[in-house]
Amino acid sequence: MKKIMIVISLCFIATSLMAQTENDNIKWTAGRSDGHAPIGVMGDHVHHKGEWMFSYRFMTMDMEGLNRGNDAISQQAVLDNYMVSPVAMTMTMHMLGAMYAPSDRFTLMLMGNIVGNDMQLVNRMGNHFKTSSSGFGDIKLSGMFKVLDMNRQSLHFTAGVSIPTGSIEQKDVTPMSAPKEMPLPYPMQNGSGTWDPNLGVTYLLQGSLLSFGSQLNGTLRLGKNDNDYRFGNQLVWNNWMATKIARFLSLSARIEGKAVGKIDGTYGQLNPMMVTTANTQNQGGEYVNAAFGTNFYIPDGTFKNIRLGIEYVFPLYQDVNGIQLKNDGSWTFGLQYSL
Repeated sequence: MKKIMIVISLCFIATSLMAQTENDNIKWTAGRSDGHAPIGVMGDHVHHKGEWMFSYRFMTMDMEGLNRGNDAISQQAVLDNYMVSPVAMTMTMHMLGAMYAPSDRFTLMLMGNIVGNDMQLVNRMGNHFKTSSSGFGDIKLSGMFKVLDMNRQSLHFTAGVSIPTGSIEQKDVTPMSAPKEMPLPYPMQNGSGTWDPNLGVTYLLQGSLLSFGSQLNGTLRLGKNDNDYRFGNQLVWNNWMATKIARFLSLSARIEGKAVGKIDGTYGQLNPMMVTTANTQNQGGEYVNAAFGTNFYIPDGTFKNIRLGIEYVFPLYQDVNGIQLKNDGSWTFGLQYSL
C-alpha cells in the first residue's frame, strides 16, 4: 500500500506541474533557485558549451538498530547465531566533482570521494568495541547527452563507469584479533574493487514557480574483485519537486526508491558466522526514502552562480536481505560553482 501511495503521489505531482506549464518555446534553465536538483542528486543537468561547474558535498549517514527483512530484531536474537552483533554505524563522505561541456549537447562529469566508516559492535560476552576505516573511494567518470530541450522540458541520458580506486583491504584490531589487525567486513570497505558501468536517464520540467525532476540510474557490477566477490547490482529511482520561494531560495521534496542485490562470491578471510556484516546473505534489499531540502542561489553580483544546498533524507520503508542495521537518516551539505 505504501508503494502504491508513493506512485500515486508522484503521478499527481507530475501531472500538476505539466498542467501549469505553457506550451511555449522557452527552454529549461539552470539559472533560477530551483534550477538544480536537491543536493543529494548527482548528474541532474547538463551545461552549455564551454561551461564548467565545480562542486563539494559532505554527507553523513547514521544507522542504528537491526532489521530482519522489514521487521526489527533484537541484538540477543542476533547473538544467538553470531559471535558479534553490530550496534550502530556512522558513514561520512566528502565528494569533489567537476563538470565540463565540450558542446551544448554533451557534458562530462568526474566525481571523487573520501569515505569514513565507524561501526559500534557487541560480542556475546557483552563487550562493546568499535572498528573504523577511511580513505579514498571509487572515482566515477560519466558522460551526459542531451536529447530534448524545449517547452521548459529537458531530457538527457548518462553513461559512465566507476573506477576501482577505493581500497578493499581495510583492516582493524578487534577483541578477537588483538593485537593483530583483521580484514573488515564488506560494508566497511572503501570501494567495490570492480569496474562498474552505470546508465541513467533524467527528465526535468519547469513551471513558473514549480519544477519537477525524475531520474533513473542503474549500476552493473562486472566480474569479481581481487578478493573473489562483487557487490550487488543497484537500481535507483529519484523523483523530486521544488518551488521557488525567491530568486535566491527554493525548497524541495524528494522520493527515492532503491533496489540493491546481494553480494556474489565470498572473501575467504571473512568468517560468515562471526558477525552479520561478514555474511553475504545479509547484504542489499529494497528501500524507499523521503527527503526535504533547500537550495540557496546567487543569481548576480560578485558571487554569481554560487549555490549552497542542504538536504535531509529519512527512511519510509526498508526491506533488507537477511539481518542488517537500520538506516536512521542522512544529511547532505553541498557547494556548487558554475563559470
